Amino acid sequence: MWLCLEGLSVTGPLKDMDFSVQEGGGPRILHQFKLEPPAVSFRTSGEKAGIIDIEPRTGILYINGSLDWETQQVHKLQVESLDESGKTVKGPYTVTINVEDINDNPPEFNQTKYYGVVRQNSRPGKPFMYVHATDRDNPATLHAQLSYSILHHFPNPYDEMLFQIDNATGAISPSRTGSYYLDPQKQDTFILVVSVKDMAGTTTNAFTSSVDVIITVKESLWKAPPIIYIKENSTQVHPVNISKVQSNEPGVIYGIFEKENLPRLPFSISENGDIYVTQPLDREERDNYTFFVVSKDNTGELVDKPLQIQVIVEDINDNPPVCQQDLTVIEVQENEKGGSNIGTVFATDMDKKDTLNSRLHFQIQSQEPEFPSDNLFYIQQDTGTLQLAGRSLSKRDSAKYFLKVLVTDPRKQCLLLHIGITVHTGMTCVQCLRDYGSVTLAEDIPIGSVVLEIEATDGDEPATGSSLIIYQVKEGDPNNTFTIETDSETNRGFIRINKALDFETMSVYNLVINATNPEPLVEGVEYNSSSLTKLKVSVTNVEEPPAFQKPVYKTEVSEDIPVNTLVMTVEAYDPEGDSVRYSLEGDVRKWLRIDSATGQVYTASPLDRETEETYSVEVVASELSKVFLILHLSDVNDNYPQIATDYPTFFCYPVSGGERALIQATDADEQFFYSKFTFSLADEMNARNNWEISKFNATHAYLSLKHGNFEEKAYDVPIILNDNGKPPLENKVNLKVSICKCSSENSCFIEIDRQHSWPTTGQAIGILLGVLIIIGKSLLPA
Repeated sequence: MWLCLEGLSVTGPLKDMDFSVQEGGGPRILHQFKLEPPAVSFRTSGEKAGIIDIEPRTGILYINGSLDWETQQVHKLQVESLDESGKTVKGPYTVTINVEDINDNPPEFNQTKYYGVVRQNSRPGKPFMYVHATDRDNPATLHAQLSYSILHHFPNPYDEMLFQIDNATGAISPSRTGSYYLDPQKQDTFILVVSVKDMAGTTTNAFTSSVDVIITVKESLWKAPPIIYIKENSTQVHPVNISKVQSNEPGVIYGIFEKENLPRLPFSISENGDIYVTQPLDREERDNYTFFVVSKDNTGELVDKPLQIQVIVEDINDNPPVCQQDLTVIEVQENEKGGSNIGTVFATDMDKKDTLNSRLHFQIQSQEPEFPSDNLFYIQQDTGTLQLAGRSLSKRDSAKYFLKVLVTDPRKQCLLLHIGITVHTGMTCVQCLRDYGSVTLAEDIPIGSVVLEIEATDGDEPATGSSLIIYQVKEGDPNNTFTIETDSETNRGFIRINKALDFETMSVYNLVINATNPEPLVEGVEYNSSSLTKLKVSVTNVEEPPAFQKPVYKTEVSEDIPVNTLVMTVEAYDPEGDSVRYSLEGDVRKWLRIDSATGQVYTASPLDRETEETYSVEVVASELSKVFLILHLSDVNDNYPQIATDYPTFFCYPVSGGERALIQATDADEQFFYSKFTFSLADEMNARNNWEISKFNATHAYLSLKHGNFEEKAYDVPIILNDNGKPPLENKVNLKVSICKCSSENSCFIEIDRQHSWPTTGQAIGILLGVLIIIGKSLLPA
């Protein structure tokens, strides 16, 4: 034998045996079987692979070479002992050799190069292609557990990569940056160098392979169509296809939601993205529609940003002219000159304004009476303006005239209007009765209040435009603070407050009021001083509270700003011109102070977001006006990470080594600062010899036993926690871990010292320290 047998202690009688042998490693001895008389030799048969055999006289089972797991994982042999004549004494017995895998195969991609296509604005995190690699090592071990990553990114114009890869599945998708910036007009091709490592990528001696991935960026399919034009009152069979949209992802569910809350939206969308109008539209009812099209996946999550769809309803000439009144009455003064405008005939068309469909044509069809001639009136055909054709009218000829006016649109749809014309004699002007002296008003009088009632007289025919009186403030009211309304039945005028009075701005108004008719005076008659009156309005002062510049003051400050830092300045002004004094109310935490003269608000003591994230106080101006001041405190990383103590950490005695318990880190800061905790053992000999920490997720880790030589007692395990904040904070904590006997429910059971308890004789007393031995077992298989 070439192997030294000295010191070989793995010996024993012939029997069934199992061996585990690591692949590779060269020649080795597995076992020595003892001869038992009358046996004088051994013999083996079976799956010897040309290198497994037994030395007949000594019984040494050996391997003369290296086994390969990838070739054969299990070898089964039969061993028997023989006597001098070659007859079997014992056996055959089965010897099973299990070959253990080692990491001796690098991962291999199933393609030498990959090609993929991604659409502009594709959803971040949604895979558009996969890479795949295999490893010939044992898939049940880390040797064949593969981890993918992106090594290089050509070109890479931004600080963050435009693509990302799932380290477990090899799925490639746009990153959030990529979803926003990918644009084929700027860069239509990218090359990724994708790496794959075995050993789950966790060790430095893992095998690595890489491959090029060529990605073509194409224009987004998800686009809003141009404005859709639909003619109103269509006679087509509905629904009618009017447009189409297409998502970048297949298999999406399309939907419509309206911009406004309509009783019923006359549009629909099919599962293929075809947009339909479901009924004829009426432009006169609604001339445009705006709605949104969305695409969702089967979980209801939005796939693309909503598209705005705009529909314009086009007009057709489907409405005749209309008039609001059956009879239009026009009053005309005698002696109006020929060519004078005496009124306008109004008609409307519901078709689109300023188009041929709504253009109207006016024509006088008849005049009654036709005296002293049949053409006393003229109408402008496009405007409807009615004029005297040549001569003035005389009430002696006729006090009333009746016209029929024909109104047509381009489709010759007709409307017949009746016009009544009344002729008046108008010779006198308006006369005011008296001056009204003065009135005194407080500056806080409500808008709309009646200040004074005035009255003038007119000698013209009652209840006509010639006798109706219109009152106006001619002088003394530059800002239209007053307005005058006329009672058309009594011709009385009511002076009202139109805008708020302000003593500080204007304390006296000297008003000059005139009275006129809405119809022009006949030639030779003019308004004079008798049509005017005067009124003096005096405004008295009312004490007014200060007014703040804003309805509420808001600002955001960092919780770590120093004491006496200026937070903001609150400003109020006093309408009376007095100085304003400021104070605070509701500052229950005494965090703030205010300069009583300037309104500058400072910090008076340290702020703490963890105590109160939004802090509200009231600022008081001169003890009369109040306004809210609201501080939003932004977080800084000022709280050290701690171990959560919701459940005690323990292991059931006796331990065998390798058990693990889930521990959790917490932090009072905002989650932004502790999205990822780092766990490690303190650099102490006992800690590293006895315990081991491994990451579970961003907030949890496993604490494991490195051996089984623990006593039944409590241990302090020194753990270093880092919250990876800005700036990062690190904290050393001593985690109390109990090694204890456990109940049948896997709860730690500790006997209470009897001399300090209250037992009855023979009673067993214990305390349950936890419920569930390892929380992590419910989260991840061990």
